[in-house]
Amino acid sequence: MIREVQSLRVLYNGREVGILSEVEGEIAFQYAERWVKSGFSLSPFSLPLSREIFISKKPVFQGLYGVFHDSLPDGWGELLISRMLAKQGVNYAGLSPLTKLALVSAGGLGGLTYHPSQADDSPVDYRLDELAAQAAGILDDGGADADLDKIFRLGGSSGGARPKAHIADGGDEWIVKFPCRIDPPDAGLSEFEANRAAERCGIAVNEYRLFPSSLCSGYFGAKRFDRTPDGRVHTVSLSALLETTHRLPNLDYMHLFQVISAISVRRGADLREAYRRMCFNVLYGNKDDHGKNFAFLYDERLRGYVLSPAFDLTATPHKAEHEMTVLGQGNPTERDLRAIARELKLPEAFCSAALQKFRAVLGLR
Repeated sequence: MIREVQSLRVLYNGREVGILSEVEGEIAFQYAERWVKSGFSLSPFSLPLSREIFISKKPVFQGLYGVFHDSLPDGWGELLISRMLAKQGVNYAGLSPLTKLALVSAGGLGGLTYHPSQADDSPVDYRLDELAAQAAGILDDGGADADLDKIFRLGGSSGGARPKAHIADGGDEWIVKFPCRIDPPDAGLSEFEANRAAERCGIAVNEYRLFPSSLCSGYFGAKRFDRTPDGRVHTVSLSALLETTHRLPNLDYMHLFQVISAISVRRGADLREAYRRMCFNVLYGNKDDHGKNFAFLYDERLRGYVLSPAFDLTATPHKAEHEMTVLGQGNPTERDLRAIARELKLPEAFCSAALQKFRAVLGLR
């Protein structure tokens, strides 16, 4: 039975970060006093470290700040939880944002957890081919025989269009993707090859592999960088930092560079890494480069934010333009890549060497 909640404790690796409360139709957040003394800002632009009571006035995230909205399912995950709750006679869209967070609790992406929990955290057995078949049925508006509870526990906090499962393998946690409606059966192999190309280009790609299948060439898996043997890692997307939805193509790569300049504790290295990723996306044809496909991690050792490893790298021939423009260009050219480098005052030798390497790796003239 789903219970509407008015208040949630926000925790990070067992430490209390603060309280989210519904107050007169608005959602307030306040850091815990101890967290203010020894913690860090969850979202540097919107939630500076203080005992102030913060209330978001932007409707874009249903009254939540973006960093908390990042914890909620999106795309595939939202479809799953909506279908699962509908079978119980519950309209997911009508639930309050705090109740939605309670349903995710510790299962969301990133490092934050929400209590009291209404999530089912019991372990689940799985077979990837079986999950892929059930996911395909759900996407085709069928899936009447699908075990929605089980599939949700495996992938209910996911974002993006492709069905996903969050699994443990060899002591590590992975996100495994299955094809969606518009994908060929070998989409997993294609994404594997895209990541291999990016790695050869010198990009800091998240650890990846192909999980075996008897139905196709394999399922693409990415090791979770928000989970480590030492605990969870606080993660916040570019869109959340800027309090804007990724569903509207309203960001430019310059926004990414500006955020890096403002919050990264390894500014120079992250600016160069972001430049390489931008060039790869343009030259490889990854136009699904929206603000939720870039993220920042809080590095406990460095005591500050750093650019996360690269993820969601794949060719998207069906998209007309890039989600993030380059100096306003939706279909940028190498000239635009060089122009933004000049704006950023990146060394010309670095940019030329990067572009030359990308052309060689990708077989471009």
